[in-house]
Amino acid sequence: MSPPPPRHGLARVLSKQGLCSRSEAAKWIAAGRVAVDGRVVRDPEFPIVQGRQRIAVDGQAIEAAQRLYLMLNKPRGLVTTAQDERGRDTVYRCFDGAQLDGSPLPWLAPVGRLDKASEGLLLFSNDPQWAAAITDPERGPDKTYHVQVDAIPDAALLAALHAGVAEDGELLRAKSATLLRAGERNAWLEIVLDEGRNRQIRRLLAAFDLEVLRLVRVAIGALALGDLAKGQWRRLDPQDLQRLR
Repeated sequence: MSPPPPRHGLARVLSKQGLCSRSEAAKWIAAGRVAVDGRVVRDPEFPIVQGRQRIAVDGQAIEAAQRLYLMLNKPRGLVTTAQDERGRDTVYRCFDGAQLDGSPLPWLAPVGRLDKASEGLLLFSNDPQWAAAITDPERGPDKTYHVQVDAIPDAALLAALHAGVAEDGELLRAKSATLLRAGERNAWLEIVLDEGRNRQIRRLLAAFDLEVLRLVRVAIGALALGDLAKGQWRRLDPQDLQRLR
């Protein structure tokens, strides 16, 4: 006998369809906006076997959203979240009034994060499985950053950044760290990460008494930021998606 089809919670199913985040789906469900087989359900963990039950939101049967993949050149000063409890501007400001093929953009979530002071390449999608593959710490693509620091690192220091340092039980290290160019008092480094830890580059450099002046993500895998202007976005084409694989 074949195994029974998997069951998932209702909120997760709505999220996997690319309609909204799981937390937003839970709000829809709690508000009585979601029905399963004609009956309003208020439990976000209500078990669903996809394809066997009819799900409607506000009386309309749901359909999986067309999968969409975007890249944004994130400006400094924006936080990577849909809503900020402190009222700060978020990355979604860059999509105000945005349309694609004459229609408003669907719900999109950031794929990974860049902190408020960081800039550069940030991906967005309504495809949770694809996003999980990109952010997977073991199998996801490398991330490349250009980082301006307040000193001129020598070869020994660059080697130490690659070897790494233990902080609060974590090993912080760069897959590679190279000197791009140097001035009299500061320098630009290219740092490649093959894992994603919270504020990893800033913490790593701080451990060696280096202050980050600017931090720009310039590539994810073989997908480069290129000449995309600050605050601008574009849709990823099939070649872009292949570069991310």
